[in-house]
Amino acid sequence: MSTAAADPKRTAALVVGAIGVVYGDIGTSPLYMLRTAFTGAHALALTPENVYGVLSVVFWALIVIVTLKYIMLIMRADNNGEGGILALTALVSRGLDRGHSRRWWLVGFGIFGAAMFYGDGMITPAISVLSAVEGLEIITPALHPFVVPVTLAIIAGLFAIQKHGTASVGMFFGPVMCVYFVVLAVLGLWEIAQEPAILAALNPTYAVGFFAGAPVPAFLSLGAVVLAVTGTEALYADMGHFGRPPIRRAWLYFVMPALVINYFGQGALILSDPETIKNPFYLLAPSWALIPLVVLATCATVIASQAVISGTFSLTRAAIQMGYCPRLQIEHTSERQIGQIYVPFINWSLFLAVVLLVAAFRKSENLAAAYGIAVTLAMLIDSILIYTVMVRLWQWPAALAVAIAVPLVFIDLAFLAANSLKIPEGGWFPLVIGAVVFTLLTTWKRGRNLLMDKLAEDALPLDVFIQSIEVAPPTRVEGTAVFMTSTPNRVPHALLHNLKHNKVLHERVVFLTVVIRDIPYVPSDERIEIRTLGCDFYQFLAYYGFKEDPDVPALLEESGRRGFAFDMMETSFFVSRETLIPTVGPGMALWREKLFASMSKNAVKASEFFRIPTNRVVELGTQVEL
Repeated sequence: MSTAAADPKRTAALVVGAIGVVYGDIGTSPLYMLRTAFTGAHALALTPENVYGVLSVVFWALIVIVTLKYIMLIMRADNNGEGGILALTALVSRGLDRGHSRRWWLVGFGIFGAAMFYGDGMITPAISVLSAVEGLEIITPALHPFVVPVTLAIIAGLFAIQKHGTASVGMFFGPVMCVYFVVLAVLGLWEIAQEPAILAALNPTYAVGFFAGAPVPAFLSLGAVVLAVTGTEALYADMGHFGRPPIRRAWLYFVMPALVINYFGQGALILSDPETIKNPFYLLAPSWALIPLVVLATCATVIASQAVISGTFSLTRAAIQMGYCPRLQIEHTSERQIGQIYVPFINWSLFLAVVLLVAAFRKSENLAAAYGIAVTLAMLIDSILIYTVMVRLWQWPAALAVAIAVPLVFIDLAFLAANSLKIPEGGWFPLVIGAVVFTLLTTWKRGRNLLMDKLAEDALPLDVFIQSIEVAPPTRVEGTAVFMTSTPNRVPHALLHNLKHNKVLHERVVFLTVVIRDIPYVPSDERIEIRTLGCDFYQFLAYYGFKEDPDVPALLEESGRRGFAFDMMETSFFVSRETLIPTVGPGMALWREKLFASMSKNAVKASEFFRIPTNRVVELGTQVEL
């Protein structure tokens, strides 16, 4: 088969894959968005003016926020092809000097945006699956008592299969979501055909008139309208899996038209029969199609939830590699897909939070109050960071960057302000989760920096140590000793302890430092740097991207191909394990030092994280006062 013939097929496969993975979250918004606008805590009066106004605002929000801001602008800000809030933060960090006054604040914004994603990862499965299962009530009100138990059963099954990986079911995601979006469009088109005048809401004058005629209710309705643009972060975060063109094509030619048609169909339905506002999504369908639609919508919400759960796994791995999170157990669920990972601690933490959310809120419209805050804060942070990228990295004129960023920030602030009114009703939840995760991430980063500084102060310079070995060489024994160290210019404490207690050195000593760069992947030819230090001492610098997992045995095999061979049976790995003692003084507050010490104690051992064979590891401890 020719390349020309193969490329369209590959592109089509990527488009279908993007529809399945990227657009699950935003695709399930029609289940609850319009109903929330007219039945939620700040419900609008069900009048033709308000229906036309809300539909117009929804349409133009999809155009401005999703299409122009994310699809056309922010997806240009890729870090070697990868996207997402941490990739954007890495770009901003690279664009500003380390001592720049705004750097700390901007990186902090990015980390807080990443922290808010965990709140989103808890709310999305809860509201999506619950809203789909609520279709049982439309089939017959007698099924109402089963809505929450069925939801919890589906969620339990979803989290239980995570350890087996999603490769086996992932191939169905795209086709199922394609069917789902086609059904959305068909249901909407049928109702629009009965009430074609509803298409007039495409005119932005209806949105303007909506705000001009009743500014306070219109402003409050933004808390519901924002639900139509949830999932925008997924567009950006999953860019590395599918690339920009497939994601853009899927949105412009398939997903957005289906969503708009369904929203307008729901609008036409509630205008013709106001009673249908109790659940306009399901009532678009004829009675005979309700059960298949409930099944299809439930599948779509499970897929949307899966994308968010996988996203939290990937975000956690990136946070670990970038030094913001302690080492956690990470399992690879696919031999072919490097991105298919499972993080048990994150999985079961999310599961517990989702179960508590469903049990506490019990209705999707109640959960909608908790949803908007996480989304709007993330959108605002993206707008702030992209301005820095436009000016610093892309070298765009400041006037142009301001002309683009200011309207985006204004829109995000309007959505955030409207959603802030929902804080007492549930919006506090993602804020609390975000604050807790942000505190954990920044405490770990700051604590590790303090620990490295403390170890560097107490450690002997490497060149001085090697000179002393030349002058007074100790007894050397057969074999190779590999010392894992994060301070390449200092002598590892493990080596000093070994020399002090055993009075010997191995005939060949290697200092191995793993360096995580601010790019997602490091080319294989740049993986390892070997330096000869003299007296049979060698320094290995191993470079990995923040989406890669360090693998020491594989690294040593690579060094063998470069002429520096290792016999694993003759190689011992020495790892330091610090016992941290919190103290009052400069650095961090005492409570944060205690938190850091607790996190460090519960982190996965370095030998396990770096996949070093346990029978070859010698662990030597040292006490460090913070």
